[in-house]
Formats: sequence, C-alpha cells, structure tokens
Amino acid sequence: MIVDTDVKASADEIWKRFGYLWKFLDVDRKRAEISELESKMAAPGFWDDHAAAQSVISELTRLKNLVNPLTALKKRSDDLAALFELAEESGDDAELAAELAAETASLKSALDTAEIESFLSGPHDACNAIVTIHAGAGGTESCDWAEMLMRMYMRWAERRGYKTEIEDVQPGEEAGVSRATFRVIGPNAYGYCKAERGVHRLVRISPFDANKRRHTSFASVDVIAEIEDDIDMDIKDEELKIDTYRSSGKGGQHVNKTESAVRITHLPTGIVVACQNERSQFKNKASAMKILKSRIYEKLLDQKRAEMDRFYGEKGEISWGNQIRSYVFQPYQLVKDLRTGAETGNLQAVMDGDLDMFVNAWLRAGMPTARNKNYAADTEE
Repeated sequence: MIVDTDVKASADEIWKRFGYLWKFLDVDRKRAEISELESKMAAPGFWDDHAAAQSVISELTRLKNLVNPLTALKKRSDDLAALFELAEESGDDAELAAELAAETASLKSALDTAEIESFLSGPHDACNAIVTIHAGAGGTESCDWAEMLMRMYMRWAERRGYKTEIEDVQPGEEAGVSRATFRVIGPNAYGYCKAERGVHRLVRISPFDANKRRHTSFASVDVIAEIEDDIDMDIKDEELKIDTYRSSGKGGQHVNKTESAVRITHLPTGIVVACQNERSQFKNKASAMKILKSRIYEKLLDQKRAEMDRFYGEKGEISWGNQIRSYVFQPYQLVKDLRTGAETGNLQAVMDGDLDMFVNAWLRAGMPTARNKNYAADTEE
C-alpha cells in the first residue's frame, strides 16, 4: 500500500518532536526518581514523620502527573510506527489508510497538549487560580461585558474539567457586574489562567441603547495563584482593616439577614479583598485571608523580579489602548489577541469558552528565553 506522503510527513514530524520533548524533560531520570520515591514509601517507618511523608507523596504525584501522560504518548507513538510498517506491507486498504490519517492527527493534537503543559514550569503554575474581573470604561455596557467574560471563563473551566467557586460578586447599577472574583480549581489552573491577565475590549451594538448605536466597552482580568498555606508570610493584625456587611444577590432566607460577608483591606499595600459566598462569617473571613495572602505574595514576587509591567503594569488602565484582546460583534465578527496575533471569526464558540487557541498561543510565545534556547539546542542535535 502506498502511504499518503502528507500523513507520513506529519508522522515523521511527530516522532521527531516527541523525541525532543522526551529528552528535554529527561523522562528517563524522572522514572528513576519515581522508583526511588516508591521505595521510600514502602520502607518501614515511612509514616513516622508525617510532614516528610506528605512531601514525598506530593513529589511522587507531581512526577507521575508529568511522566504518565508522556509514557502513554510514547506507546501511541510506537504503535503508530508499527501501523505504518503494516501499511507498507499490505495491499490497497482504504480502511487502514483512514485509520493511519486519523491516528496521526489525534497523536499530533495530544503532543501539542503535552508540549504546552511542559511549558508550565513556573513555581506556582500547578496551583489553583484566583480570577478577578473589573468593569472598566463604558458604564452599564462594561458591567454587562464583565458578566459576559465571567460566563466565558466559567464555560472554559468546565470544558477543561476544572471546578469553579465564586468568592465575591458586586452587581452593576443597572446590569451585569462591576467586580467578580472566583477560584478556578484543578491541575495547572494558574498556569493556564495567567494567559488571560489584561484588558479585554468589546465592540457591539448596545442592547442598552435605544438608538442601536455601536459601543466599545472594556473590562480587566487579573489572575493570581492560590498559594499554599505553608508559605511563611507575616501579616500583622494592625495592618488589616476588616469590615463585615450583608451579602448581596440571590440566596434564600439567610441572605441580607446577617452580616456574613467580609471585606479585608491590607493597609500597607492598599489591597482589598472580599468574600460573601459562604453563609458563615468565619468561613468568608478564612477565604478572604487566603486570597489576600495570595495577592500580597504575588505582588512581592513582582517587585522581586522587577517585572511589574509583565504582570500588573501591562494591564494599565481599563480603557482604550491597553487591551490584550478585542472581541468584535459588529460590523463583523472577530476575536483577535493583540499579543500573539491569534484570531478567529467563530465568536460564539469563544464566548462559550473555546479559549484554548489564545491561551496556548500565549504560552508558546511567552516561554522563558532560556528554556527556548535549551529546547532549540536539543532540537538541533
């Protein structure tokens, strides 16, 4: 059977890229580390030191989460090579040719995902994410746009199998939300969500304008990692201003009857966080403190790296000229990321959470320079 040259060329590229990725991530060494950690777990007295045992288990889980998908990909890669050998020895088999094309395309998609995940090497990329959306210039229009963005990210998280928890929502005066904070919970949630930090611009015919004029609205998205409790941070009580108030929005008989919502202001930095999703004031305060701790830690890291423009600074004012992505509903339909050039005319799919093309393009473009050089060096050998 004569194998389709395009399919064969695609398969050759897959095997080449996978070989580079396997070597770059040093999978063989990580397999040895997994065996060593499993031996430690099997040793007598492993649980005598509970903290040390938990550390070993966490590291073992991290390594397995990295190695196991690559091992599965290697098996698929080897199976694909065997399938090509079978095709070359067989006669004219249309069914086998279709299977080759389908498996090659599927394996390429899986390899793309594996490469993207290998880029998530930051110290907190594996953490949960805390996302805050602020309405910007545009009044009621921007509040409605902020709510649309919130729905978009909720749908995106659902597509990826992540769980979301709303921490705080401040409704707009007429429609939408002026501010919303929610958590995205799952593996590498922060690593992916950080691609969305910045100002998002909407152009559409306003549903709030009786004259049906076209309006431009803005909303900002801020993303921080939910840091672990074991990070040592000294936040003094006298540095905090804690206010309680009644929760807003729908929620049954309990809402608006007790002051269960909590707002905490960190006086030295001016950072303000709020939480009202729990019925208990104590639980809301604990959640708010965790978010505050994460925000302070992120800001300290920014200052330490002296790259404020990359994180907080790049977002700028929530208005014209500072956007990272534009969503045009009228006079044509287009979503374009101004950082990477990635764009699509399938506006409805994007608003329903199909964001991976933008997230992945940003991750590929934003790989650390040193890592790019190392990977390039590996590919040239």
